[in-house]
Amino acid sequence: MQEKLYFYYTNDLHSNFANWSRVAGYLKEQKEKALERNESCWLVDIGDHVDRVDPIAEAFMGKANVRLMNDVGYDLATLGNNEGITMAHEDLYHLYDDATFEVVCANLHSLSDDEPEWLQASVHVNSASGVRLGIIGLTAPFNAFYELLGWHVSDPLKTLEKHVQQLKKEADIIVLLSHLGLNEDQEIARRLDDVDVIIGGHTHHLLRTGETINNTLITAAGKHCTFAGEVILTWDHAKQTVVKKEAYTKDVSHLPKDMETVQTLHALSDRADALLEQPIVHLERPLQVKWFQHTALMQRLTDVLKQWTNADAALLNAGVLLDQLQAGDVTSKDIHRICPHPINPCVVELYGDELMEVIRASLTKDLTELKLKGFGFRGEVIGKMIFSGLDVETVTREDGNEYVESVQFQGEKLDYDKKYVVATADTFTFGRLLPEVAKSEVKRYFLPEFLRDLLTYALKDYFSSDTMR
Repeated sequence: MQEKLYFYYTNDLHSNFANWSRVAGYLKEQKEKALERNESCWLVDIGDHVDRVDPIAEAFMGKANVRLMNDVGYDLATLGNNEGITMAHEDLYHLYDDATFEVVCANLHSLSDDEPEWLQASVHVNSASGVRLGIIGLTAPFNAFYELLGWHVSDPLKTLEKHVQQLKKEADIIVLLSHLGLNEDQEIARRLDDVDVIIGGHTHHLLRTGETINNTLITAAGKHCTFAGEVILTWDHAKQTVVKKEAYTKDVSHLPKDMETVQTLHALSDRADALLEQPIVHLERPLQVKWFQHTALMQRLTDVLKQWTNADAALLNAGVLLDQLQAGDVTSKDIHRICPHPINPCVVELYGDELMEVIRASLTKDLTELKLKGFGFRGEVIGKMIFSGLDVETVTREDGNEYVESVQFQGEKLDYDKKYVVATADTFTFGRLLPEVAKSEVKRYFLPEFLRDLLTYALKDYFSSDTMR
């Protein structure tokens, strides 16, 4: 006798609800069909379902996302970094209090409280005929952020090795829910023979029919739920083993919408608007935003960044502000609309010669016109770099590029042998956008504040009608 076991999964929605009513309908339908056939089926999410780029996630601090997952009938989920490091400790601690699904993440630990009641390292589920499955979750170890919020993420591979030994004794099949990224998933498959399936995410990779390494099936379904994933395991009861592993992804972008979900999203959107429409400041005149020009609002935001972090200097790209503000009341919704990024302030230490290279690189068209996707940035282009605490003189030459003429700090030329504390967006500490910033040996992040929190302070301190009087 052979038995088929089904997993349907999502990963990296990032609160992009454009396809949610479609994927919700698809998942409900697949689970209902499996139950009608008396086959075992589990709905799973691999993390980064929450992203505060959307007003619904912002207003309800992720709890509306949990409600949407409850409505679909999810069985299991793990955490992504967007659940883990974009909200205060207390908000994450209670994020899944009302979840009707199991939350598994073996390498997340609270530093300041007991573990949340919902947090489990692994869970066991049984198929209709008694096949035992051990489910374990892991998330990416961004401890430079997590530990500032009162959490610690232990080494994923060491954690998995420890738990797999016990799971082998208790389960016939081991499934890993991995918000680690494709490279890490592949390394796990190479090093551990006992993990049957890795359902992955984090790096937004799309494996249409999965890939197999050392008999471990690896799969993932891209991002934003344009695709939903399916894993089918065939268990042979006579042989007492899995005899077939299959992975598929389904393009759900053309499927009909689930109307109950559509109505819920409309209701949540209306409630989110009401929560975010409290006035923050009143402007006597509009404030312009220009991605490739200096503006008063960007200058003040960069000044506040420098002051907030107690840095020597600050640099911030104009592309972090997406739209201008009209005269009149400015609400939390307006601030979220023009600065939706989950980007934190940070400081790095740079020698004067390194800082000069950063300034030069920041003026190039390659950077200012870069259409960045990722690293927390949710805008269109990087835009012009704005400076605070530095006098940067530039010239635009015939080729249309801007070049540095001179840079002064407190009236003196940069000392190439001196270290400066420089504030910027945490975006630039990742990748190779500004290599000297990314390679700095000293990085200090400020959490849970986002750039939009500093924007609120800038508006109140410099532009509100009370300040202008």
